[in-house]
Amino acid sequence: MVIVVLGLSGCGTSPPRTGINAYGQRTNLSCVPYARAVSGIALTGNAWTWWHEAAGRYTRSHAPAVGAVLVLRRHGSMDEGHLAVVTHIVASREITVTQANWLPGRIEHGQPVFDVSPRNDWTLVRVWYPPTRALGITEYPADGFILPTAPQNVARLEPTLAAR
Repeated sequence: MVIVVLGLSGCGTSPPRTGINAYGQRTNLSCVPYARAVSGIALTGNAWTWWHEAAGRYTRSHAPAVGAVLVLRRHGSMDEGHLAVVTHIVASREITVTQANWLPGRIEHGQPVFDVSPRNDWTLVRVWYPPTRALGITEYPADGFILPTAPQNVARLEPTLAAR
């Protein structure tokens, strides 16, 4: 009888989250179409080209704003750069973002990003890495933020904020 009870006790527990498939929502989108859809910023091309493509079309800044697109440069194995959309400004050097494909095939919401630049200008960032539940160790060079032409609805950008 004891053996049966012990055997059933594992049925009510869920396995620990392991691997990247345990985080975020599944997607086939890369960061570019996702950032474009969420932010309303109508640029195309690889992520690293957005900063220059935005010149004269959108306001560019070194200060975050809700709805703005953070543009990461090409760095290491990230040869196409990366885009993330700001969903919340936590502090002068911390924001949260929503992004696609930071973890391959996933959309993540509420992911912390920290400014680690020497001049506090968001030209160097570190990104939270969900599988380790810690701030990632890599410092990524960033061009800055491309601002949307219209204010963004935070609840639309970050569905999980409405539940907080």
